[in-house]
Amino acid sequence: MNTKLIALNNGVKIPAVGFGTWPLIGEACTNAVATAIEKGYRLIDTAARYENEEAVGKGIKQSKVNRSELFITSKLRGAAHGYQSTLDAFYQTLEKLQLDYLDLYLIHWPLPQKNLYIETWKAFITLYNKGLIKAIGVSNFKIAHLCRIIDETNVIPAVNQIQLSPCLPQTETRQWLNRYNITCQDWSPLGRGSGLLNTPILLKLAAKHGKTTAQIVLRWHLQLGNSVIPKSSNPLRMLENLNIFDFSLDKEDMLLISTLDKHIAPTQDPDTYSEE
Repeated sequence: MNTKLIALNNGVKIPAVGFGTWPLIGEACTNAVATAIEKGYRLIDTAARYENEEAVGKGIKQSKVNRSELFITSKLRGAAHGYQSTLDAFYQTLEKLQLDYLDLYLIHWPLPQKNLYIETWKAFITLYNKGLIKAIGVSNFKIAHLCRIIDETNVIPAVNQIQLSPCLPQTETRQWLNRYNITCQDWSPLGRGSGLLNTPILLKLAAKHGKTTAQIVLRWHLQLGNSVIPKSSNPLRMLENLNIFDFSLDKEDMLLISTLDKHIAPTQDPDTYSEE
């Protein structure tokens, strides 16, 4: 089922499909993580800001799958921006997750109004060089933010995790990321709240391929070359979201899906969004 891996620009391989944990908390989160791993997920995505790292860690322990088989991502919250505070926050994340290392650590938002994401990125580089993180990246970064950290540190992120779906395809950003071999990882991939999954085009393609509209959309993400992190606490939906490796969309299908672009902006503007 979930057999596809994507090679990051440092050689580390990330599962193409992961399990997102926001807004799950507490026992429900623990149970969902353990179930997701049981169903075949190997990439688990969390963040300090989700307030669920401890619950995620418990779910990982319950799964009894070897740590080496799992790919665990977390993200630094806005309040921890800065060099030393980033280091401190990272160790707290490891403790909450009950892990010795992370596979991927992301700066959750650039927060340019704080003007600390360069110092934060330098702390990420330090942790990476110590072997405590297998790959480092960012989330919700615009091209200008990415250019700055690359210019000032000479270290290219492995991943940029952004809001992306057929109604918000982020074409310019994706093309720029491709030039730097930065993997685009997509959150809110099914266009939550947009009515995307009920559009006639997707219903037509679902009938054509014998799949659900969600499976059509997730397959679209994969064929763009992206990693994707859908979230569901429903075990049947978890399986459905993984069962996308036994068919392909043809050029006409991809062209049809491209017409769903609503030419809208992300829900939050990374230039102005304030996240603690």
